[in-house]
Amino acid sequence: MQEIEKKNKELLEEVEKLKRQVKILKVRKKYGLVFEEEREPEQIVLDCQIKIPILKEDKPKEIISDKEKPVNVLIEGDNYHALSVLNYTHKGAVDVIYIDPPYNTGNKDFVYNDKYVDSEDSFRHSKWLSFMGKRLKLAKNLMRSTGIIFISIDDNELANLKLLCDEIFGLNHFISIFVWKRRSGANDPKNLVSTDHEYILCYKKSDRATLRGIKKDLSNYKNPDNNPKGPWIAGDLTCGKTKDERPNLFYEIIDPSSKKVYKANQNRVWIFEESRMLREIKEGKIIFPKKEGGTPQYKRFANNLRSNFKPLSTWIEASVVNKKDILNEEEKHKIRIMQSDLNQTATKELRELMGRQLFNYPKPKRLITELIKHSASDECMVLDFMAGSGTTAHAVLELNKEDKGNRRFILCTNNENNIATDVCYPRIKKVIGGHKKWQDITKIPANLKYFKTELLDIDHISHVSDEQKIKLTYCAGEMIALREGAFIEIEKDDWWQIFRDETKYTAIYFKEDKKKLNDLIKKLSKLNEKVVLYIFSWGKNEYKNEFIEYKNIKVEDIPEPIIDVYKEVNRLSW
Repeated sequence: MQEIEKKNKELLEEVEKLKRQVKILKVRKKYGLVFEEEREPEQIVLDCQIKIPILKEDKPKEIISDKEKPVNVLIEGDNYHALSVLNYTHKGAVDVIYIDPPYNTGNKDFVYNDKYVDSEDSFRHSKWLSFMGKRLKLAKNLMRSTGIIFISIDDNELANLKLLCDEIFGLNHFISIFVWKRRSGANDPKNLVSTDHEYILCYKKSDRATLRGIKKDLSNYKNPDNNPKGPWIAGDLTCGKTKDERPNLFYEIIDPSSKKVYKANQNRVWIFEESRMLREIKEGKIIFPKKEGGTPQYKRFANNLRSNFKPLSTWIEASVVNKKDILNEEEKHKIRIMQSDLNQTATKELRELMGRQLFNYPKPKRLITELIKHSASDECMVLDFMAGSGTTAHAVLELNKEDKGNRRFILCTNNENNIATDVCYPRIKKVIGGHKKWQDITKIPANLKYFKTELLDIDHISHVSDEQKIKLTYCAGEMIALREGAFIEIEKDDWWQIFRDETKYTAIYFKEDKKKLNDLIKKLSKLNEKVVLYIFSWGKNEYKNEFIEYKNIKVEDIPEPIIDVYKEVNRLSW
């Protein structure tokens, strides 16, 4: 019997493989990004056909410093597994994604199937693209329709990543490639170029998304004459063009009240053609001087501004940054997004916080702070599924401190070289708890839940046995708590598990046997708060309409929706 089951399993796997091959052949491109994915498939992805990722909370690592603040999440485990789980818990819930993936330099920075990919590997780029493509597809599912994604990269894979993202997010959803200065003195003497910059690719989920820009200062706009068009500010009526360049803007105007004549300057002519100027004068939009020697000005109304935001700059010359005395505050603000801090500064910052050198080349905190600030509100959800040293978490917490926001973060990182346990988590803990040796950090109240990914064995994702479905239901508590944002466990026995947050309860009924389900329903119906009740069922919508008389209870199925999500994850990965 076991031998027959083994052969059936192998046959199912072979059928799935053939289906994928047929699909690939049908859609193979004639033009665009084409790369070899099947040469050496990623084992982690293959494993997820016969294993299901779940979460388990590491309770001792929980940090609760202010119960009024939102809960942040750190997931230790492979990011493909973490993204698979998040496709169930947070689909369509993320506002901003920032990732700093391996750059595939060939210098032991990229691991594929537990081996470093070196510069001599002829399939180096294919492996990297396959690795990135699978994760970006899952990440796109997590983004809100207004979501923005930022991806750090350097020259090694910039062109390939741009084509890959055009394919996944759509060319029409490309926003920009930001260029930022990461270090000084990184010259290539052979080619006589400076290589001290990197890039950040920026895409949006849909046409509803947009960057927020730099907010304009409207404090100088007043309305001293009670103009019905609202507040205005006096602006220059001339422009930096000469009479020879713009002869149509060189003419005389007359003040209707004083009949005084004003001539345009030969080196600085009017901003309007004469016909429009006459209309503006008639409508009272031109301000004529009261004193001798003054020049006419133009009323610029606040409600005529196209936006209350100035656009972000995509490139600022390094030489300009040093001339801060000639820059106003808005220009300095633009510069910070491209040249926030050098990597050397970020490395020193992390070393001082942690007490010793534990991580090389972290991203500058200010860089990520600016990206987040200009891409979402102060209530947003930020995801970094290649978290490394935890800079994204640090940036989110400092932003909340700065503007009293309620941003939340989800960080995913493996524990390669103990980076999760020795760098990322301790950094977040010190930022929340305070660090007396580091003047920039006082205590920043926040909360953190620490989860680890685990894998449940199944026959195959296309066929999960009844026994495995029951086991998945028993193990899904932490995932459901994360999905509902209800992290306080108040009860658990062989039949059910109950969590709560500040506004609602979340309950899970584990068993196929429903003899105690009514006992749980009665318990939950007495609560004043809303309740989301997950009931074990073999299919979908089996109990949706059975408890409608209890107005505070909403019923969900489990585990079939989780399995469906993992089937879709596997489909996206091939």
